[in-house]
Amino acid sequence: MRRVNASPAIPADQLRLSVAPMMDWTDSHCRVFHRLLAPSARLYSEMVHANAVVLGDRARLLAMDPCEHPVALQLGGSEPALLAQAARIGADWGYDEINLNCGCPSDRVQAGRFGACLMREPALVADSVAAMIAAAPGVPVTVKCRLGVDDDHEWERFIDFIDTIAEAGCRMFVVHARNAWLKGLSPKENREVPPLRYDWAYRLKRERPQLQVVVNGGIADADEATAHLQHLEGAMLGRAAYHTPYLLHQLDARWSGAVLRSRAELLREYRPYVEAQLHKGVFLKHITRHLLGLFAGQHGGRAFRQILSEGAHRPGADWALLEQALSLTEREPLPT
Repeated sequence: MRRVNASPAIPADQLRLSVAPMMDWTDSHCRVFHRLLAPSARLYSEMVHANAVVLGDRARLLAMDPCEHPVALQLGGSEPALLAQAARIGADWGYDEINLNCGCPSDRVQAGRFGACLMREPALVADSVAAMIAAAPGVPVTVKCRLGVDDDHEWERFIDFIDTIAEAGCRMFVVHARNAWLKGLSPKENREVPPLRYDWAYRLKRERPQLQVVVNGGIADADEATAHLQHLEGAMLGRAAYHTPYLLHQLDARWSGAVLRSRAELLREYRPYVEAQLHKGVFLKHITRHLLGLFAGQHGGRAFRQILSEGAHRPGADWALLEQALSLTEREPLPT
């Protein structure tokens, strides 16, 4: 019997809205910005391999600002003992959740026998989850997965995977509601080509009501995200949250009843963090790359993006550049 203890449940109000773990995107600078936009959202780190957490530069890999809470650390790996060590370290660093990646389809991940290919090894995932729960008591251990791999389209295979992991103590699953194709599709194509089947996530919740289920994949607007809440605990946004980040604020305000604030007001709240990072020697370009979509589709949005893209890499670039970019969004458009 694998089970030691059931992983703690996550408070329901922290599951309604979350931002997906995204490689090269959801670093600490990004998460602090998203926290300003969505005070109620649950944030996730980029995926970090367990071996890197155990042996690597933790100060860089696990960097986190206190304002980010609640924030989860996503781990990659397939060795239960190593994952347990990494989970314990993540808990010690203050992460509010440890999430195991069983959904990434990249070649590099497959070569390391982790990510989406783990969906064909439920017993190994269960052993890993049980070890992580034992190593990080009191911190929820969760799994992010796909519906299946390649031509695995049988509900029975999917639910067997879920049940095996749940038996090991996992109570929360983030379901990217499409298959992962391990051959012939790039990671980008794997986020777009395999058809979405949200009904499987809904069915999972109906048939296993004791589990917490969050859906991910292709959620692009506020109405669609809201519709998922009729069936599940939450909706996780990925690319939409990054490329049109104001959507996070719109959803957070809509679901919490908070007052909707302007883009400029929210961005100016980011100033103390930006200036503190600049004082530490961080280059502005590492921060502003996460802001480029804030005014997407708005008056001055293209100019805002251009100013930041062209100026943030220059020596001495500071907050004044953001004010310059903001000024272009605040001017009245010329009459036509």
